Amino acid sequence: MSAATQPLLDTIEPDEEPSPMQAPSGNINANTNARQPQVVLTPTNHATDGMATTAGDAESGLAGIFRQSAHPVVLFFLYLFRSAAIAVYILCGFFTDNYVLSTVFVVLLLAVDFWNCRNVAGRRLVGLRYWNQVDEDGESYWVFESRDPSRPANPIDAKMFWIALYAFPALWLALFIVSLLKFNISFVPIVVLALVFNVTNVVGFTYA
Repeated sequence: MSAATQPLLDTIEPDEEPSPMQAPSGNINANTNARQPQVVLTPTNHATDGMATTAGDAESGLAGIFRQSAHPVVLFFLYLFRSAAIAVYILCGFFTDNYVLSTVFVVLLLAVDFWNCRNVAGRRLVGLRYWNQVDEDGESYWVFESRDPSRPANPIDAKMFWIALYAFPALWLALFIVSLLKFNISFVPIVVLALVFNVTNVVGFTYA
């Protein structure tokens, strides 16, 4: 009965005293991790690096083509005759109403271009030439001539020649379609003649 008379607070074991919290030591503002350098992203446009953005760049590019060409005069006249025929055909209506005069100028330029492309430009720029020959029996056949493979053509000359050979027939074909859509039948024979001259050179030099 002695245990019953003992105060209740004496029979309860006291709780363990909490250990005191240790205060952080050292420089709390110091960053233990090394600071990474900032990455700055700068937008760039590589698509325009090789393009001519000004008139001076375009002019220098055209001049560079003629400087790298082995036959710049031949290359110049190849594009001159071909461009002049199309320009006269398109612009003749703005300067004169004489259909015969316009036709004569265009046909003359087409004939000069055909002869120049087949006999001069093709031989000098890519080393190819073709012609039609008639034998003693009266039979005609095509003769194709090419340069020695050990003497390759100038890359610039060859590239510009093939561009002119295939691009201008496409332009004349577009003009032919426009003439049909506008019912401008009087100029259709001129375009047909231009297509005949240009396609003949395409076929001849492709198979040469």
